Amino acid sequence: MRLLRCLLTENDCYRAGRTIAPKGIMVHSTGADNPNLKRYVQPLPESPDYDSLTALLGINRNHNDWNRPNVGACVHAFIGRLEDGTLAVCQTLPWTMRGWHCGADGNNTHISFEICEDGLEDPVYFSQAYREAVELTAHLCRLYHLDPRADGVVLCHAEGYRRGIASAHADVEHWFPKFNQTMDDFRADVARELEEDEMTQEAFDDMMEAYLARRAQLPPSDWSQPGRTWAEDQDLILGNEAGNQMYQSFVTREELVTILERMERAEQS
Repeated sequence: MRLLRCLLTENDCYRAGRTIAPKGIMVHSTGADNPNLKRYVQPLPESPDYDSLTALLGINRNHNDWNRPNVGACVHAFIGRLEDGTLAVCQTLPWTMRGWHCGADGNNTHISFEICEDGLEDPVYFSQAYREAVELTAHLCRLYHLDPRADGVVLCHAEGYRRGIASAHADVEHWFPKFNQTMDDFRADVARELEEDEMTQEAFDDMMEAYLARRAQLPPSDWSQPGRTWAEDQDLILGNEAGNQMYQSFVTREELVTILERMERAEQS
C-alpha cells in the first residue's frame, strides 16, 4: 500500500472537528466514472507540500475537489490513480475525526474510505484498487485493534444501510460482484492480510537485536566531541572489548549507574 496524506482542511467536516472512537471501517465507492485521486483530493496552494503533492496527484483544473466548503461530505481516505497512472491511498481526515460519509449513525463509529470508480469494467484497475482497499483496511484494523471478522466491523455502505446505520446507497455491491468478489471475500482477505503480517515476539526480538547492533556501529556526531573527550579522559566511557564506545547506542540503567559510580570514584581520587 502506498499511503499519502493530504488533509481536506477546508472541508466543513474537517472544520467541525468532531472525533470518534473507531469501532469499524466502512467501504464506499464514488459512483462516478473518474478513477483519478485529483478529482477529490487537492492540497491548498499555501500548503508547504503543495508542489510535492500536486506532482503526485496532478492538478484539478475544474476546482471541484473536496478541499473546500459546502461539499457536504467527507471521508477519511480515497483510493485511486495518481498522475502517473499508479494507484495509491490518500488520507484526507485524521482517522479519529468524525467523517460525513454515510448519512447516519455510522458516521459516529466507522472510519471510511472511498474507492474511486472507473467504468466498472476493467479487471486490472479493479484488482489493484481492491488490493489497496484490503491493505488499508488491514492497516486500520491493526491501528485500532479491530477484528475484520467480527459482526459489523468491516462493512460497505450498502450493508450499513441494511443495518440502519447508513443511508440508502448500493456501494460497493454494484461493483465487487462484477469481478466475483463479495464483502465476505473482502473481510476474509483482510483477515488473511493481518495473519500474514502478524509478528511473533521472537521475530520482534530478533529485529530489535539487529537494530541495536546496527546503532552500536554508527559513528558519533561531531557536536559531542568535547563531551566524549572529557568522558574518555575520565575513564567514564570505556567501550566494549573491541574498543567501540558505541556512542549511538541507548543507555541501560546498568550502564548509567556504572558511569555514575565511576564519576564518584574519579572525584574521590
